Amino acid sequence: MPRYDKIVILTGAGLSAESGLATFRDEDGIWARYDYRDVATPEGFERNPSLVYEFYNMRRHDGGTARPNPAHYALTHLQRKHPGEILIVTQNIDILHEAAGATNLIHMHGDMATMLCTNCDARPPWIGDLSAELACPECGLTGGLRPNVVWFGEMPYEMDRIAAAIAACDLFISIGTSGNVYPAAGFVAGARDAGAHTVELNLEPSDTASYFAERRHGKATEIVPAYVDALLKEEAR
Repeated sequence: MPRYDKIVILTGAGLSAESGLATFRDEDGIWARYDYRDVATPEGFERNPSLVYEFYNMRRHDGGTARPNPAHYALTHLQRKHPGEILIVTQNIDILHEAAGATNLIHMHGDMATMLCTNCDARPPWIGDLSAELACPECGLTGGLRPNVVWFGEMPYEMDRIAAAIAACDLFISIGTSGNVYPAAGFVAGARDAGAHTVELNLEPSDTASYFAERRHGKATEIVPAYVDALLKEEAR
């Protein structure tokens, strides 16, 4: 494998699945049990905010005992040892990357460790349950708090920074993603157009598997550490 200077790593729900967190689109995933239009859209929140609060409070509780797995730690190890620049872009709203020590990280779909105040646009840390009765710790107003999560129909965070990183990268790695959620599913095409080597590390071929120059399939806890080890050994020569 050649040596790379700028690496962009996209991670999805498959990376955290082995930490015990449910994926979305599998047969028994979250969207098999909930209609996303009710709990993950601005319209759903407007119709029934109590249901949305309940859904995300439940997810926060379920994720409270989750711990990073070897794939998370492998990516942190790569960031620390790689002499170039590595940006991790995650679609996950858990904070397992941070728990594993990752830096230079973008939560393009938001995260469960903060909340969003629609009155003042503050995004302070938040670990408890959310409800309509709570006041924002920044502006003091009630009725404006919601999960700091990007819902269907909303623009993901930091897209300009992500696009610039993809245009400049020489290695793009996609880990644990289905390849059917845009705009993230289109990142591989942008990286390929920029001349980057593209690698898919996934449990099974994604919907965009044919776009990748290199594909390795299996459990994230096995194939991610193995790929990182091989990459670092090549760079050490």
